[in-house]
Amino acid sequence: MKRFILFVLVMGITVTLFAQNTLYDYRVASGTWGLTGDRLYQNDANARLAKVNIFLPQSGLTYYDFNVRYEGGAEDGHGGFGLHVYIDVPYHAVSWGAGRSYLLWLNYDETPISNSGIPANLSGQVYRSTSDSQMELVHSISLNEYLPLLLANISHSIPFKISVSSTSGEVRVYDPTDPTMNTYYYFFINTGHIPSQSNWVALRTNGIKLSFGL
Repeated sequence: MKRFILFVLVMGITVTLFAQNTLYDYRVASGTWGLTGDRLYQNDANARLAKVNIFLPQSGLTYYDFNVRYEGGAEDGHGGFGLHVYIDVPYHAVSWGAGRSYLLWLNYDETPISNSGIPANLSGQVYRSTSDSQMELVHSISLNEYLPLLLANISHSIPFKISVSSTSGEVRVYDPTDPTMNTYYYFFINTGHIPSQSNWVALRTNGIKLSFGL
């Protein structure tokens, strides 16, 4: 059995979203998403709010382990992608937010809006979503130290490992340059803003073509 895209460890139970080229339960909300071989592609570089909602039970400590490959679209100096975690109620259409949830976002913007709080070039953000139309930036950090490495490996799949605890609120983003994936950056989210159990996550892209896999 083939296993790919978003590999998740939930309270010691391994769950895969894809098996035998079939996604268990997902809804394309916006953008152009599709399976090709063992990867999920978002193929519309013009989609600013591309989103696919994926049914995935989450509770306690959840690990999200996947890789991302650049497929084009950032020639205009802008592009980004992210993962909405612990969505309370999914919205299966184009939207800015995703109910009550948190969006973990990787951004590339050569000329960000000066008062946006987003550093130029490569950066990471955390957004708190309060509804399908409202999100606010709660954390932002420059990642430009990783930019030369990213550009040198732009045609390769970049591994990502993230853990989120719905009980403590701790989020760990593991360093992909560490082959053991034991080095991580951590911060805390408000556990009162997310459900202790959730059935949905969402993959998001903005102005970029990407593919996702294991």
